[in-house]
Amino acid sequence: MHKQENKTKYFIGMLVAMLIWGVAWTSGKAMAEHSNPQLAAFWRYFISFITILPVIYFMKTPLKADRIGWIYMLAAGLLVALFNYLFFAGLTHGQAGYGGTMVTSIAPILTYIMSIVLLGTKVTTRQIVALSIGMFGAMILLRIPTEGFGFLNLDSSYFLEAAVVWASVTILAQKASKRVDPMMYTLVVFGVAAFMNIWFALPFEPFNLQALDAIFWWNALFIGVMAGTFSTALFFISASKIGAHQTGVFLFIVPVGAIISSWFFYDETILLSTVMGCTMSFVAVMLFNSTRTFRLKKAKPIL
Repeated sequence: MHKQENKTKYFIGMLVAMLIWGVAWTSGKAMAEHSNPQLAAFWRYFISFITILPVIYFMKTPLKADRIGWIYMLAAGLLVALFNYLFFAGLTHGQAGYGGTMVTSIAPILTYIMSIVLLGTKVTTRQIVALSIGMFGAMILLRIPTEGFGFLNLDSSYFLEAAVVWASVTILAQKASKRVDPMMYTLVVFGVAAFMNIWFALPFEPFNLQALDAIFWWNALFIGVMAGTFSTALFFISASKIGAHQTGVFLFIVPVGAIISSWFFYDETILLSTVMGCTMSFVAVMLFNSTRTFRLKKAKPIL
């Protein structure tokens, strides 16, 4: 009973982290509307990098990694910088609820496919069925049955590219997990992303603070501190207690926060295709993780 009570607080922690990540999509849209993708992308991770430093200190995170671990972290940081730009560029053109749902739902499916192709992951018949369901759900999310390849417009293409990039980041995180502490990994990724994004922000004078209004700064603080540092720390702490098997399912709470907050603040329409596609992706992840025969082949490492 005591163990269950202890676990319950971590379930609640994961729920809170996922909802905040969902609301971050709507908050990011506000940032993009009151600046531009380059400035928003820089400030998001710069604030996260600065505010995660005291967390690293108080958690006594070991700041060490081997050479391969550093390569993974640097590569992930570069990809996160790209994802960050795509995140804000997509929100400049498209809807926050749709973007949050598409990226969160499609990225896990792409991650599984990339794991099979790049890591030599063995899959069972059940997992093949799960991937098929997930891919069909992704097609519905992209509205392919009704609009064909209309998803290649600006409203959706940024989000699709962001999903591909995030799947790649997930693969790198899996590879790095045995070589570096998760919080150390997050610190380096935040730092690299901020450093890369500043070069694209410099032409827009990112440190001319008065040029950006209060709406931008409140949302920058929310995304940088709450969605960045606080939720990331909460995610890793909770994930370590409840297990990776259940962590993946929690990610499907993110679209709930994105859809509801975007409907509340921007009056965005909640489409049936969005709900159906997200639900099918959720079922796919549940089904994919429901078997214990998921294991890796012995293959030569990429790096």
